[in-house]
Amino acid sequence: MNFASRIAAWQARGGRQGLPWQGTTDPYRIWLSEIMLQQTQVGTVIPYYLRFLERFPDVAALAAAGQDEVMPYWAGLGYYARARNLHRCAQTVVADWGGRFPRTAREIATLPGIGRSTAAAIAAFAYGERSPILDGNVKRVFARHFGIEGDPSRRAVDQQLWELADAQVAAAADLDMTAYTQGLMDLGATRCTRGKPACGQCPVADTCVARRDGRQAELPTPKARKAVPERETSMLVLAHEGRVLLRQRPSPGIWGGLWSLPEFDADADPLAAARGLGLEPDAHYKLADFTHVFTHYRLHVRPWLVFVQKHVGLRESVQAERWIAAKQLTDTALPAPVKKLLAGVASDLLREE
Repeated sequence: MNFASRIAAWQARGGRQGLPWQGTTDPYRIWLSEIMLQQTQVGTVIPYYLRFLERFPDVAALAAAGQDEVMPYWAGLGYYARARNLHRCAQTVVADWGGRFPRTAREIATLPGIGRSTAAAIAAFAYGERSPILDGNVKRVFARHFGIEGDPSRRAVDQQLWELADAQVAAAADLDMTAYTQGLMDLGATRCTRGKPACGQCPVADTCVARRDGRQAELPTPKARKAVPERETSMLVLAHEGRVLLRQRPSPGIWGGLWSLPEFDADADPLAAARGLGLEPDAHYKLADFTHVFTHYRLHVRPWLVFVQKHVGLRESVQAERWIAAKQLTDTALPAPVKKLLAGVASDLLREE
């Protein structure tokens, strides 16, 4: 039995079963799960997936919503460009495809936010198309099993892996694409993991080059690490009568489309910063510093809680700036660290009402 057929057969008996997005051929639900699962673990995604579907049950509902309606259902999943592209993609499907997803991987890959591997997964699960996937986990499986040297992010290595992926599908005439595609995902996520792979439970361990040569820790070839830049900022929790001043982050960009706190230089005087916004500060308190790690840098935050007096500077008319009641913060699209910060001072804010 060839590699692909063995993976498909193993998935039926040893792969993950009963996930909310399994057992459907609805391309909308499959697409949503694939986007959410990019760089996010299954256990984290499941509750977001279920809540999102309850609010936006189909592509038309998502396309008709405003971005401000969508972002609260994504807040906390991270990599927020995915949510913005998700919304754009839904609008494109409705406007250009009559509300129906394209039926081929090549066409699906033309939609916003959908790359080659994700398009192939959607086409395989929804339509049974014989189009191979090659996400990060699958690259690791292929690099180890076939002994592929070199950083998979390099163009030449990536192309070599894609050729291998194509060859495995071509070699299996009666391949169940749903089982094979899901099996590759399951193998990479639960057996051929980055650290301490469970080779004894792998269905293709007997033909794996890395296991034969004891090179599981060497393959795939790791990417050269770069020093992670460090940045500093101060955030102001500006409170007035149980409300907090929030600003919407511009799109695209870090936390684009989400509501966050006003930021200033790390060594800024919080009282002077508040006055610079036309506010008159009253009591103020230093909150605990924290660090948030993004993909490309670390952000060190110095937060302050500043209570302000009523003032004409409360600019309700500014489109990207709003005073939000403390009771409404849980339903507001906030970055995860900002939501955690505000949750920590919620009792102080509510007492001010």
